[in-house]
Amino acid sequence: MFIRKRSRQMRRTRRLILTAMIGALCLSGFVAHAEASDDRQQLLTSVHVHSTASTGELTIEALAERAEQLGLDVLILTDNFSLRYEYGFWPLTGLLKRQVRFPSVLEYGIDRYVEEIAEVQGRHPKLIILPGVEVAPYYYWTGSLVGRNLTMHNAQRNLLVLGLTKPEDYRSLPVSGNPGSYTFDWRGAVNGAPILLFIPALLLWRQRRYASDRRSLRRSVSCVLIVLAVMLVANAWPLSQPAFSSYDDQLGYRPYQALIDDVRGKGGLVFWSMTEARDFQEHAVWPLGTVTVKTEPHAEALLMTTGYTGFGGLYQDGRTNIKPGELWDRLLNLPTSQRSSPPVLIGELAFHGLRDAGKDLHRLVTVLWVKERTVAGVLEALRSGQAYAVGEGDHHVQLRLDEFRVACQAGAKSASIGDRLDPAGANDLTVQLSVTANDRGRHPVKVRVIRSGEVLAQFSGETPFRVDWPDTTASMDEPMTYRVEITGSGELLSNPIFVRGVMGDRS
Repeated sequence: MFIRKRSRQMRRTRRLILTAMIGALCLSGFVAHAEASDDRQQLLTSVHVHSTASTGELTIEALAERAEQLGLDVLILTDNFSLRYEYGFWPLTGLLKRQVRFPSVLEYGIDRYVEEIAEVQGRHPKLIILPGVEVAPYYYWTGSLVGRNLTMHNAQRNLLVLGLTKPEDYRSLPVSGNPGSYTFDWRGAVNGAPILLFIPALLLWRQRRYASDRRSLRRSVSCVLIVLAVMLVANAWPLSQPAFSSYDDQLGYRPYQALIDDVRGKGGLVFWSMTEARDFQEHAVWPLGTVTVKTEPHAEALLMTTGYTGFGGLYQDGRTNIKPGELWDRLLNLPTSQRSSPPVLIGELAFHGLRDAGKDLHRLVTVLWVKERTVAGVLEALRSGQAYAVGEGDHHVQLRLDEFRVACQAGAKSASIGDRLDPAGANDLTVQLSVTANDRGRHPVKVRVIRSGEVLAQFSGETPFRVDWPDTTASMDEPMTYRVEITGSGELLSNPIFVRGVMGDRS
């Protein structure tokens, strides 16, 4: 009896050990597969959205509801941070001035803005809401009203600041019109120096050893000194100063670099916004003629500044930066010593409300390939360029890039958007591409494969579209970038895949 019982226990133990071994083998196989596969998921993201906190027509709550109705995964708010402008008449530019303010985060309240986003996020847990602001850090004046040529420049030379979550991070942004960023320096001391006129004014007033007629003269001089001191101090008030004066037209890109450096130091992301768009307005100022407000296209901003995360490369306006061999490709292929990081391309909606013709939150999106469905995952994908931008076509068709890879060693090694591939001497590079439409229907597409700024291959077909194209002309000595441009049913622009060369890597 004891022997049979012990035998049954031994058989049960062997079965448990065998089951555990099989489970361990299966688990190790699953882990190996997970490590070898691309476990990222695609999130549909609407970038550059305004709410009623600035110049938008919908509240943050209404935007979140609309985004969920349209099947979006991420909503990136970029309300105008400051829309405060002023012009002063020389020589008392601080006292005799005209100031204009429009709805902005500064007027709405920074704390209120951040808290409201957090509250709406709590009511919409399936939607990721990323706070951000649109910032024009500097504008300047030329001409004069008397000369009838007064012009305000660069009020729409904007950057998108993303990923800052603490109110104090916004309060200190170095931006024209933001008193929280003003500092007291030698200029403030000089401007405040007229307060010293009170000393001789008081001395003259208190002297009594002169005749009454001279006493009246002294007191008159004392009053003049006091009035002058009050006027000069009021003209300079507050004595703290903005980092950059709006009456200095020789600053170039210094104010923009200062903002980029400040945001990066706080862990945020910065994207140049619509660098090829132009803004021009004229406002009548009776009887002194008109005041011109203009912002010229400024594609050179991508060259003149460093450290920014990326730029808006797809939006509803003419664009040349993203054409093969143009500015973006040249920047992507610069040596590391000449740039901080490759500029990431995003799609910009510039959404203010449903009254904008042809605009809705889902019409132009940035598709992020994220490791995790969190704010951190979104920021990581934006920072690393694991994203592509896509806009709808005339028939409300939106393309999806299901796969874009560069593979080598017979497919044993590969990299996707934003990643870096080291062929380790292999020269069998193959571009693997799969494109579908959001409605899963059949729609025409034209595909261009662009390597280091050169169009290498062009394909035409219909969705679902699939191609494995071997690049037999690649030189493995130098680093390369691969990206795709797809048209025919809307427009799709991918960020690049970087391939390391034998001689090193530019990325």
